[in-house]
Amino acid sequence: MKALIALEDGTLFEGHSFTGPGEAVGEIVFNTSMSGYQEVLTDPSYTGQIVTMTYPLIGNYGINSDDMESAAVHPMAFLVKEYNRIPSNFRSTMTLADFLKKYGVLGVEGFDTRALVRHIRTAGALKGIVSTEDLDRDSLVDRARAWTGLIGVDMVERVTCTEPFGWTAGGPVPGTNFSTARSNVAKPLKIVAFDFGIKYNQLRILTEKGCLVQAVPATTDARTVLAMKPDGVFLSNGPGDPAGVQGVVGTVRELLGKIPIFGICLGHQMMGLAYGGTTYKLKFGHRGGNQPVKDLTTGHVEITAQNHGFCVDPNSLNPEDIEITHINLNDGSNEGMRHRKFPAFSVQYHPEHAPGPHDALYLFDRFISMIRG
Repeated sequence: MKALIALEDGTLFEGHSFTGPGEAVGEIVFNTSMSGYQEVLTDPSYTGQIVTMTYPLIGNYGINSDDMESAAVHPMAFLVKEYNRIPSNFRSTMTLADFLKKYGVLGVEGFDTRALVRHIRTAGALKGIVSTEDLDRDSLVDRARAWTGLIGVDMVERVTCTEPFGWTAGGPVPGTNFSTARSNVAKPLKIVAFDFGIKYNQLRILTEKGCLVQAVPATTDARTVLAMKPDGVFLSNGPGDPAGVQGVVGTVRELLGKIPIFGICLGHQMMGLAYGGTTYKLKFGHRGGNQPVKDLTTGHVEITAQNHGFCVDPNSLNPEDIEITHINLNDGSNEGMRHRKFPAFSVQYHPEHAPGPHDALYLFDRFISMIRG
């Protein structure tokens, strides 16, 4: 089934759908991971975006229930060079096409993804539309241009949980609280995790390290958090423009100095805004499981998993209060920071390695050590 991909600058690509009819509008971005497409698809940080995979063959190991990073698929559409219709893996229970159909997400293959990625790297991330229904080129370009985009929009409200939930080895547990949760250590730490679009593996890792975890909606206020008497607060990843998220900056600012805080991705950006800094939009973002970052506190270089289109401007932060701890080795952008006076630190990337390497797993241990003093 023929499909057209139209960008706001008038660029067009022609492919065909491997999931049937459909249409989607969003910001077109690319991910450089060679594997982990299921984790990419279930990452809430891709809400509002159309994802292009740079690796040419996608779908070869199918889909399984264990690799879900949330309860749904979040990209508006999924673009690949070649879709493998016959997966080969003992864990596979479903094809990629059936998985996308289950969640109503359009999948398109059979076009030059390399050309699209090279164009985005030159022109920047662009608004786009993918359709099998409207094949009028001028109409599609006009509709792509008319889309509101992500800047200034609160995308977190679309993915955050509506009610608190706990986490066990079996997965999320609605209504669980610290009094009913269980841990494998004698004196577990109690962690409140803000769900801005949290990935399951972050909760898994905290639990495996002996923490009791309670996830709460992004709208939860500081008084409610402090009343839970946690040992630490975790700020998760999430989609969109941090400046468009409502209420969270004030909450983080109220918690600073009262409780240890660890933030990643959008959580890192919210901490930067709470510190009095500003954020800006990257030209085409960092998305993939092969992004090099240097930890300035140790001198070590780690390969990281990332998914973000915005960044905290280090020049907007007061160096007397905030220390930059990590930088991106490709473009020098801010990848991590810590507060000099309060127990608070954050990184821009995804240390839970889902998908991606395990190089940054030490950050969860750093968080626990900071809490224990």
